Amino acid sequence: MLTSEQLDQYLTAGFCIVPALLSEPETAHLRDQARADLRGQAAAGELMVKGDSAGKATLLKMWHEAGEDVYGLVARDERLVAIATQLIGEDTYLYSHKMTMKEPHEGGAWEWHQDFGYWYQNKCLAPQMLSIWIALDPSVAANGCLQVLPGSHALGRLDHVRVDGQTIVEGEYLDAALERFDLQFVEMKPGDALVFSCNLLHRSDANTSDDPRWGYIASYNAVANQPFRDVREYGRYQELKVVRAGALLDA
Repeated sequence: MLTSEQLDQYLTAGFCIVPALLSEPETAHLRDQARADLRGQAAAGELMVKGDSAGKATLLKMWHEAGEDVYGLVARDERLVAIATQLIGEDTYLYSHKMTMKEPHEGGAWEWHQDFGYWYQNKCLAPQMLSIWIALDPSVAANGCLQVLPGSHALGRLDHVRVDGQTIVEGEYLDAALERFDLQFVEMKPGDALVFSCNLLHRSDANTSDDPRWGYIASYNAVANQPFRDVREYGRYQELKVVRAGALLDA
């Protein structure tokens, strides 16, 4: 669970950082398995490719269920579930989990958006949702770390539009938000976690460095807020079978 200081920051800023949510051995185990597995899938053309306006691309792998593999065990880890349940405040389930992969000099930018900007379109009625983003590599400005507008979650859901294959905040709303809120680069060490509201405005630059920037993201939803109509293959309610901390090392 979050400390009182972390909880206060989340409520005020719309996010907080949990240092070393995964230990060094856990992070290394997840990273090594993911590199071997997902780079092989990338070579076979089996991953989603999300392009940006400059022609660079971020690789994305999404899972619709949380099984017994290393990815599913992270999503069901009692530490992550405790944080999600604490913040959502009621029965919670795993909405989706995924890996974002920005390879050196290739990974593209993600433009300003709120996750609820598209989860709302997926028929989740209320912003009773959040994500936990875990760094597998050092995440810094040069390799495209996340950028946020602290406090912007209080704006509620803004209008979004589809541009260049990305769902982004409509221009005049974004301009107004950028005038009102300060920009913060969220630099993280491997194993650190960024916990953030579904209404927090965030983005990331392209990876212009020699180093990869991979991040694992588990997103959670209130059971009562599951989509009222199926429009996606993911996000449907499934019982969340919690596992002990560190169970991922057994996968």
